[in-house]
Amino acid sequence: MEVETSPSLVTSQVPAHGVTLKSILIAVILIPINCYWVIEMEVIRYSGHPVTISLFFNVIFSLFVVIGVNQLFRRFLPSLALAQSELVVVYLMLSIASGITGHDMLEILVPMLGHAFRFATPENEWQQLFVPFLPEWLTVSDTSLLYGYYEGELPLYTVRTLLGWATPVLWWTAFITVLIFGMLCINIIVRKQWIEHEKLSYPIIQLPLQLTETPQNRLFQNKLMWLGFGLAGALALWNGVNFLYPILPELRTRVRSFQIFTESPWNAMGRIPFSLYPFAIGLGFFIPLDLSFSCWFFFWYWRFMRVLGAALGLRSLPRFPYMNEQASGGYLALCVLAIWASRRHLLHVGKTVLGLDAQQKNTGVIAEGRDTSEPMSYRSATVCLIAVMVFLVVFCYYGGAELWVMFAFFVIYYMISIAITRMRAELGTPVHDLHYSGPDEILTRTVGTRRLGRSNLIMFSMFWFINRAHRSHPMPHQLEGFKIMERTNMTMHRIIFALTLATILGSLAGFWALIDRGYRLGMEVRAYWPSLSAFGIEPYRRLAGWLQAPEETLIPESGFMGIGFLITTVLMFFRMRFVWWPFHPAGFAISTSWGMNVTWSCLFMSWLIKWLILQYGGVVRHRKIAPFFLGLILGEFTVGSLWTILGIIAGIPTYGFWV
Repeated sequence: MEVETSPSLVTSQVPAHGVTLKSILIAVILIPINCYWVIEMEVIRYSGHPVTISLFFNVIFSLFVVIGVNQLFRRFLPSLALAQSELVVVYLMLSIASGITGHDMLEILVPMLGHAFRFATPENEWQQLFVPFLPEWLTVSDTSLLYGYYEGELPLYTVRTLLGWATPVLWWTAFITVLIFGMLCINIIVRKQWIEHEKLSYPIIQLPLQLTETPQNRLFQNKLMWLGFGLAGALALWNGVNFLYPILPELRTRVRSFQIFTESPWNAMGRIPFSLYPFAIGLGFFIPLDLSFSCWFFFWYWRFMRVLGAALGLRSLPRFPYMNEQASGGYLALCVLAIWASRRHLLHVGKTVLGLDAQQKNTGVIAEGRDTSEPMSYRSATVCLIAVMVFLVVFCYYGGAELWVMFAFFVIYYMISIAITRMRAELGTPVHDLHYSGPDEILTRTVGTRRLGRSNLIMFSMFWFINRAHRSHPMPHQLEGFKIMERTNMTMHRIIFALTLATILGSLAGFWALIDRGYRLGMEVRAYWPSLSAFGIEPYRRLAGWLQAPEETLIPESGFMGIGFLITTVLMFFRMRFVWWPFHPAGFAISTSWGMNVTWSCLFMSWLIKWLILQYGGVVRHRKIAPFFLGLILGEFTVGSLWTILGIIAGIPTYGFWV
């Protein structure tokens, strides 16, 4: 069911393009600034971490500033003012670019490019195991280039240095662009089903949707919104001052952990995290009740599974309950279930692509198979998706991998991407991730590292940057953008250009920001974590382990993946069969994650508040109070962003409101 939004949100009856010269120019200017800002927060200062949140706070802050300037233009130079559709395009382009730059993509890739060559020693045996077999065109082996990146204080902007970095940067930019374009093709194919037919809730879009309303933004005229803004902003302001002057008491909203049980088997629960992030409570308010309930319920479910394993003494299953493995199976099940639920639409798409649909003219599809409301015809999207898969597999083949292995790799990768996108469309949790459970881990568990061989394992390691976790995944932002465009009556025929441009610029700007900061500061000299101690070393340390101790199929791990798949399927069956069934399968799959570990208490609070409001105030009261929770998000994001900007300008550590 559609999430309730303010009834005052009015859209024009005249379709708007949004992809105008003004919107593109503003996004082109803001993308490098945002990429640089993200790198400063997440790599250099390791504070803030905007793109580990489903709704990137740097993008919301940038949009907020643009809207403020736009209001001035609307008053004094109305011909230069932006329409809502143009603001939406700016938001979407910044979201895509920031996600590419961020914590789970380029921030991992750039430290990987030269790490193996820089840190190979006789002790770790990397030189014998894999260094000579790494693709030269995808890595940086030149010692002088690596010296500048790791030691710092050397000029980057020389012809020799720039050319030395150009080959891997351009190849990886091409790879990222094609990979994300494949996601766009999939979203075009499922858009109508997931947006117009099923009418999923899309909780994440509520704030940007209402922020961009023009010409009269009623959200800014709502007193409850400003109350929420003031409350969350005041907390962030106070805690920021406390960070600088600890003599003041802290009003803590950030996560802290408590050891509740100390005796066996209950101590197997570990430390219990607790947080009260205003923005997470605000986002949680827009999540459907059964989903928010399932999130915090399954958080405790996994804790009690640990206790059960300790009580039964399952020594033959030392990692029980194998949460990462069950999560992998759960995400794959979510993809299969989403495809099954969309089977009629996909069958129609298939007939349209093949020209077999006799009802084309009656269903709004013109002769060549193009749905006039889609950014691209179904036939074009399908052909482009096939071309994407061919490019990706051939890319890996020239990197030394086998075609069938990499085809399976990217099929699984896109399945996980579809599951994340579907989960975001339905659930919209404040944070989502799938640590150490991507196609590389799935294939090594089920096929075995011995069968896969060195060449395939090396390519798996090169793709660590898209599989370590999936918090800044770009595919959900594409589909959410389609939903915002549908809600604001925008046409979609130009959006492919804008999103592809954002992908290319975001990739290049992210590479620039990361390499530039390395040459100015020295990643090894300053020892910035996690560039060295996590992102750079993790894939190669894992690769060395695979090659030094090759294994056959891991039976327990593979078995628990199957169990996760089965449990998720059963939960969906009962949910479809019984209206009263309270558990959502997405809650089971996502509750294993780091993000749920951090925010479960926030989702519990928002679930309880929303349940009480609906129970005693009804839907009308819920709609009236919704702006307060939008204010919580906007207030914490705004003041939290200002603290990070102050710290960067002043060169001092400042308060990071998140994790």
